[in-house]
Order: sequence, then structure tokens, then C-alpha cells
Amino acid sequence: MLNCRGSKKNLACLSRAERLSLLEKDHPELSLKLQAELLGISYSSLFYQRVPPTARELAIKRRIDEIYTAHPYYGSRKITKELRPEFGVARPTIQRYMREMGIFALVPGPHTSKPAPEHQTFPYLLRGVMAEHPNHIWGIDITYIRLAHSWLYLTAVLDWYSRYIVSWALSQTLALDFVLATVDNALLQSTPQIWNSDQGSHFTSPQYLQRLQNTGVQISMDGRGRARDNIFTERLWRTIKYEEVYLHDYASPKEAHRQLANYIYFYNFERPHQALDYQTPAQFYGTVIDCNLPGTARQGRCNKSLHLISPLFQL
Repeated sequence: MLNCRGSKKNLACLSRAERLSLLEKDHPELSLKLQAELLGISYSSLFYQRVPPTARELAIKRRIDEIYTAHPYYGSRKITKELRPEFGVARPTIQRYMREMGIFALVPGPHTSKPAPEHQTFPYLLRGVMAEHPNHIWGIDITYIRLAHSWLYLTAVLDWYSRYIVSWALSQTLALDFVLATVDNALLQSTPQIWNSDQGSHFTSPQYLQRLQNTGVQISMDGRGRARDNIFTERLWRTIKYEEVYLHDYASPKEAHRQLANYIYFYNFERPHQALDYQTPAQFYGTVIDCNLPGTARQGRCNKSLHLISPLFQL
């Protein structure tokens, strides 16, 4: 097990952002290239400038997102068949875009979410298990959020019993840092008995696993390609997209963050949930917000609801 406690932490325990913060551009003895090599950072990535996507790419990715949200069991073959009449697109392009979007068909097959080869995986612990109380089972996942001229990635930790969003964050990239921040924020609120995810590289990384192992939670990972293993989070993504994302064309990442913060507050504290006998997730979870003014949590000024505030990662 990695030593991620105390002052002598293993380098693998540090996030990319933490390693980047150790770089010294004007170091008198070590060149920037050598520092990057010692820290396990690609030297060329230090100078990378993101190329804006074309209008065609944005249009295709929007349609992929819509089709996948409606039919998460569709793979690249079926999505290509849907889009070929409209865009004349080939399957390799759809496969590449789906990888860039971080989405995979929820059926067994070669294109399911895969861990990095050196990463550890854990068995699925929830077969036949129902969430019986708040903080019994939490799930984490990542989804694609479209903007007018680009896209973002949203990650969230969901309490399966109450459908309460415990923590969330947005990022312009699929870098690990925003996932780790979401985990850290969630663990500030409470600690679940079981923590579930898929077997993607984010959720099998040493930095992610060490955080969970330090708390003593039981780590569960979806059986590869099993559609029902993460069904509560898939339903959450559908709800957020149909009730919020697809109704707006966010002009900027900051606008998307503001709108999603408002919606997630509404989802947690105001939106009745049919499966919860028309209570809100916060009522079912047992969270009470005691703020002086209505709506202050939406604006990030409610000290007792800090878990509603997502960090702005690379926005």
C-alpha cells in the first residue's frame, strides 16, 4: 500500500496539480525538462494550448450525448448508424469522440470503461444489496456537459438511499484533480459504508483509492459493462440533462457552473422525488439548511451548505 500519510508521501499519491505546483521555472540547477521528468509530468504538456473544436465536432458530440443519455446501452455501432444519415460520419470517428467524452456503452464488450493496466480493481459488492439508510452506499461517476462552443465534465458523489448529491465539481478536462477534489469534499460531509464506482482509470488510480482506504470504507466497482450496477447515477445524469443542460446553451464554463449550481441546489432541496414519496433528497438524507436568507446557498454564501459549492477547475 502507498504511504500517503505524513510528510514523506509517495509521488504517486500527489495529484497532477500538486506535482505542477512543485515546478520551479527559474531553478538554478534543474532544468524545467528534468523537473518534469522527475515529477512524472509530460514536458510537452506544459506548453499545450487547447485547439478549439470545430462546429461539426460540437454538433456530432451533442448528438452522441443526446443518444447516449436516452440509450446508455448503445455502443459506437448503433450510435454511428443513428448519425450516419445526418453527418456521414464513420465509426472510428464516433469511437474517438466517445473516448474523448468519457462515455462507454453499458453492455459487456471491448469498449467498456477500463482501468489503467497497472491500477488495482475491486469486486462489485452491491449485487442483491439495497441501500437501507443515508450514507450506506455512495456512488461516483463522470458525465459530459455540453456548452455552446465547447464542453465540460461533471463528476458527482450520490447517496443511493436518498438520491442526495453529496459533492460535485466541473472541469474542462478529464484530469484526475477534479475527481479527487469531489471525493475530498464529500468526505468532509460524512463517510459511507460502501463507495461504488466503475473501473475507469480515475477510480482505480492510487490517489483516489488511497483516499477511500484511509477512511475504511468498503470499495465497490461495477462489473464491467453491467448496466444496472450504477443505475442511480445514470438516472441522475438523465435528470440533470433533461431538466437543465438541454434547456440551455451555456455561453461559458462559468455560466454553466452557475446554472448547474442553481439546479443542483434545486434538485437537492426543492425538487420532490417520486421514488422518495415526493420528499426532496435533502429531506430523505436528513440534511437541514439553516440560512438567514432564502436562496443564499445558491449564491455560495451559506456557511452550512458548503457541500453545494463546486470548485472551479480549469474553467
